[in-house]
Amino acid sequence: MILSKFFSQSVVGAHKSDKKMAEKKGITSTMGWYAVVLVLVRSAIPVRSDASDHRYKVGDPVPLYANKVGPFHNPSETYRYLDLPFCTPAHMKEKKEALGEVLNGDRLVSAPYKLDFLQDKDSEIVCKKTLTKEEAAQFRKAVAKDYYFQMYYDDLPIWGFLGKVDREGKSDPSEYRYYIFKHLHFEIFYNKDRVIEINARTDPSALVDLTEDKEVDVEFMYSVKWKETNTPFEKRMEKYSQSSSLPHHLEIHWFSIINSCVTVLLLTGFLATILMRVLKNDFVKYAHDEETADDQEETGWKFINGDVFRYPKYKSLFAAALGSGTQLFTLTVFIFILALVGVFYPYNRGALFTALVVIYALTSGIAGYTAASFYCQLEGTNWVRNLLLTGSLFCGPLFLTFCFLNTVAIAYTATAALPFGTIVVIFLIWALVTSPLLIMGGIAGKNSKAEFQAPCRTTKYPREIPTLPWYRGTLPQMAMAGFLPFSAIYIELYYIFASVWGHRIYTIYSILFIVFIILLIVTAFITVALTYFQLAAEDHEWWWRSFLCGGSTGLFIYAYCLYYYYARSDMSGFMQTSFFFGYMACICYGFFLMLGTVGFRAALFFVRHIYRSIKCE
Repeated sequence: MILSKFFSQSVVGAHKSDKKMAEKKGITSTMGWYAVVLVLVRSAIPVRSDASDHRYKVGDPVPLYANKVGPFHNPSETYRYLDLPFCTPAHMKEKKEALGEVLNGDRLVSAPYKLDFLQDKDSEIVCKKTLTKEEAAQFRKAVAKDYYFQMYYDDLPIWGFLGKVDREGKSDPSEYRYYIFKHLHFEIFYNKDRVIEINARTDPSALVDLTEDKEVDVEFMYSVKWKETNTPFEKRMEKYSQSSSLPHHLEIHWFSIINSCVTVLLLTGFLATILMRVLKNDFVKYAHDEETADDQEETGWKFINGDVFRYPKYKSLFAAALGSGTQLFTLTVFIFILALVGVFYPYNRGALFTALVVIYALTSGIAGYTAASFYCQLEGTNWVRNLLLTGSLFCGPLFLTFCFLNTVAIAYTATAALPFGTIVVIFLIWALVTSPLLIMGGIAGKNSKAEFQAPCRTTKYPREIPTLPWYRGTLPQMAMAGFLPFSAIYIELYYIFASVWGHRIYTIYSILFIVFIILLIVTAFITVALTYFQLAAEDHEWWWRSFLCGGSTGLFIYAYCLYYYYARSDMSGFMQTSFFFGYMACICYGFFLMLGTVGFRAALFFVRHIYRSIKCE
């Protein structure tokens, strides 16, 4: 169920539920260190107060907060509710927001409407005001851009459009008529002493014409109707959380899964058959050669056994990329665990952003340990510089992107602009949690004294790589490697984009997790196959190639961003375009590092296995 459907029906609302939260708290009791991370993240994520706080008596005030307004098609471009000349409440109060809610762009203030428990109202006047030419122009511009508003009543979200544009029978935009809705109807359902559901609709007959550039008198009104329902408080969220599980949605999701599984089976079956047959022939051939003619010149991948484990160029950067990729992979796994146990239920404001910040900070030690350990295995000496590179490899581009986009949001006075206090909090998390854990992990990795396990000795001088056809170059190989994993996930990508960059609700995390597993399998398998063909062509520089081929799916996802922006969305404007392509660039870069790490680890396992199976001189 999507927000546009709610609007088209002029019925809007949704719910939160604590039941799943209480049921899943026990998940952390048996998971060791992972449990510690989950507990810390869970405690950091804002949740509703206890259900007993949501019991009311007749006439009790029920909290109603106005959140934000913005163009419907530009989800990142939102503004404070009172940036438009609405009625101002007598006692305006700003609600304190958690970190994730601020990152989500939520800015809650007291709304001018009073919806006391079980108190019906009919055409209650909020305020009478005369809109100046400038204020009328503000509303007219907002209506032209399909602005919507968002409020929260007893933690239940409410949406609605500000007005409408009359285009009927008019071909010239200068003839359009612009109207603002002045009467809101609230329909609230209750069960005994609790609020269960709230819907809001506008009165299509109560319009104010703002087409003319002149002062306009407006009388804002609202009506309230209370109705009893049998829906229990614990289930007031269900029909919205299940909206993405409707039959026609599930059919498409399962088609995506079947498509991906068929791709995986065909790919793995085809490549496994070829690789097993070719490798078997290679082993038989090399064993025969060793028995009959030891001085016979070797060919194929055995020919480069003295070079295949030669350390790569820029090994500090390579180790840093592996460390960052491992951290991002761990972060993704934790996010899936939290999603599957029900933490990210719809309208849990800012939960995902809070989890991302906290888990990334707590897992930085994994990046430090992995990078420093692998760097020392490659006989690197300047491990301090390697740690600095590891810490800045992903955070550096993300920080620069954030600085630019936050500046754009400040220029637009949008709620996406982070307050100075929030920036200080994020900096303190980085300085007091992320950096110390990164250093501690790096020290532990340096002191691990692990040695690189190479089945073959490396010769003093590298062999010359023979001239290869163009399609064996890095870029063509990356294109081949990235296309197959991308083809396994592209159907699901639309739903993810429509949720992140739109108003769809996405709750089928189990299907998404299956798609993620398929993505990892295809990435690992295609990287192994391409690595074998590279070695068979006597090209021993496979280290970076396997990483780049594994991570190339991230480039395909970014290419999909271009398609989605121009063909599947109605986003527009400099701010929304900047936010979409800026933050998607960071996300795709993160996928590049994560999947590159998966690809290299799979290729390294494969290369060690095949060279361990032959006698290396």
